[in-house]
Amino acid sequence: MIQKRRFTFSRNTAENDKSQENGEKIANMAGTNGKSTGRDATDFYRANPVLDRRIHVMGVGNVGIFIAHALRGIPNPPPVTLLFSRWDKMTEWNESPQRLTVVTEGDAEIRDGYDAEIAIPRIRYHGKEVGLNASSAVPVEEDVGSRGPPQEALAGESTEPIRSLIICSKASFVLQGISSVKHRLNKDSVILFLQNGLGIAEEVSKEIFPDPETRPHYMIGINSHGLNNATGGDFTTTHAGFGTISLGILPHEQDRDPNSPYEEDVRFTATKDSGPVQRTPPTDELNPEYPPPSSAKFHWTTYERHLLRTILRAPVLGATSYSPPDLLQLQLEKLAVNCIVNPLTVLLDARNGSLLYNYALTRTMRLLLSEISLVIRSLPELQYIPNVQSRFDPGRLETVVVGVANRTKDNISSMLADARAGRQTEIDYINGWIVQRGEELGIRCLMNYMVMQMVKGKSVMISREVGDGVPLVEDRTDLSENVDIKEKVAGDKKDGEVARDN
Repeated sequence: MIQKRRFTFSRNTAENDKSQENGEKIANMAGTNGKSTGRDATDFYRANPVLDRRIHVMGVGNVGIFIAHALRGIPNPPPVTLLFSRWDKMTEWNESPQRLTVVTEGDAEIRDGYDAEIAIPRIRYHGKEVGLNASSAVPVEEDVGSRGPPQEALAGESTEPIRSLIICSKASFVLQGISSVKHRLNKDSVILFLQNGLGIAEEVSKEIFPDPETRPHYMIGINSHGLNNATGGDFTTTHAGFGTISLGILPHEQDRDPNSPYEEDVRFTATKDSGPVQRTPPTDELNPEYPPPSSAKFHWTTYERHLLRTILRAPVLGATSYSPPDLLQLQLEKLAVNCIVNPLTVLLDARNGSLLYNYALTRTMRLLLSEISLVIRSLPELQYIPNVQSRFDPGRLETVVVGVANRTKDNISSMLADARAGRQTEIDYINGWIVQRGEELGIRCLMNYMVMQMVKGKSVMISREVGDGVPLVEDRTDLSENVDIKEKVAGDKKDGEVARDN
């Protein structure tokens, strides 16, 4: 009955909406010769429908399962394709019921209707892509509207274009993952990054899409949901803590105003004895050549609108959209927390709550935060943002870090989980980003550099220990056969020795 009333309401208002839309179009064309003077919420939601509603999700871990599960739960859901990085996972999916499960407070919610494809990550060594077997590679023609030389696809991989891609992999595997589908992305595609740390999108542009003419559009997301591994299977995750997803569009290089405050053309130099660089506003505050960040304009593409509106429709995600300057500040706040909690818990091999009520660790935390605060407050991207000096003050950042550590005192950080498993951590995109930007600004971040190298060293040490403990046999049957052979040889040798003694 409710659905019927909603359908009748939409039919009655369809003609009014259509006539109003036509009237606005005529007015805009009469006043601006067909060029829009701006954009508002009405223009955003009246965008033309997309040609391809399919959304691809790369990284079928806890975050990937949660995102794909939420997308299939909205009314009129879009087609969702899961991109697997290994053939064994692809085979396991095909042999399973092909369903994703999210457990919330003991209740399991199961959803199906997913497609699956294989996208084998390309191995990268010293910034170069290696490991592509020429015998199994299939040349891909320029069928997705991109320029440049043809790319190669491995046997079994799809060559259909990807319009909307959500990357849920770890930051250290993003380059390898995008390399496997770069032949399917074009200038109209949109990529949503859901990783910890900063500098990932810039690295993708530098290594994979250096040409702005063929570069896809980027979106950035900050996920605060708590997700844990579940015992129900490989395609099940536990929604342990409710959070939000903060979304924002990263303006494309072709759409940026040369005088936009997001540009990084200006470089400031700071010495070791100087404080944060003090920002001075433009000489003429009313000069239209220097618009404030809130009034900066950039072009919305069709698939950016589609992906953003689709994610905002999922209630369980709690998604909210932000302007690029606001999203950058949220990223920097989360980065400051991760720069403290993640590496210290790895070095201590302890839960987040171990950082509380410890004088020695508080001193270490303050030394790290002093460098982090100085780098953030000296960023040229924030030169026109008000209240930056107080928002990223070391004292306030310490309050934020302590609050997060207290709320998650019983949890294990994601970096500690990776280190314990012998996996590569995201330290290069967390503390490593602070060190890199500090060098560009003339700030020496010795404490963060030391912590970054110690985390890397411990990860290598654990990975070696894990590798030393793996038996070089295929299965337990081979191991038992080897034991039987050794016992038989030992028995024969003993019999031979007894025979010689006799």
